[in-house]
Amino acid sequence: MEEIGVLSGEDLRIYRRSVKKNAFVVVRTDTNNFQTTEIDGGSDPSWNEKFLLGLPSHAHGVTLEVHCKTAFGNIIVGAASVPVSDIVGGYVPETHLRFLSYRLKDSRGGRNGIINISVRMKVPAAEECPHWAAAEYSSLVAPGKNDFGGVVSGVPVWKSQGSYRRKFL
Repeated sequence: MEEIGVLSGEDLRIYRRSVKKNAFVVVRTDTNNFQTTEIDGGSDPSWNEKFLLGLPSHAHGVTLEVHCKTAFGNIIVGAASVPVSDIVGGYVPETHLRFLSYRLKDSRGGRNGIINISVRMKVPAAEECPHWAAAEYSSLVAPGKNDFGGVVSGVPVWKSQGSYRRKFL
């Protein structure tokens, strides 16, 4: 699971005018999986909301859409794509929190503000994992389980029979 914190926006505009109020963010991993922040106002809104998202295996990233609620309906102020590599790239400890900023693009592809987010990997607790996965995980990351006193990480290598084995790096 990935924890994505939608922190704030900067210099949000609709038709070259600053957004005065009613801005919110839709966080999408695919067309059917999304979550929405509460509404906040101003051209520099602050949402400070966190979402736990499970990225589908086919996902290329997460899309952040900043919307503004108007009398005529919701207008998309801008959108940004966060690649999966920015979220899960490399080995990142569970407690490691990264802060990222992305340029928003409007429907014509023009620059339209900035969105600030935080990203943290969350490893499910043992009671949330299948018993075999929890045992595998604990044997791989428990300190002192190898000759070097560090942490061992593995990459699943799939066989044609559907079973897997760990290849240690």
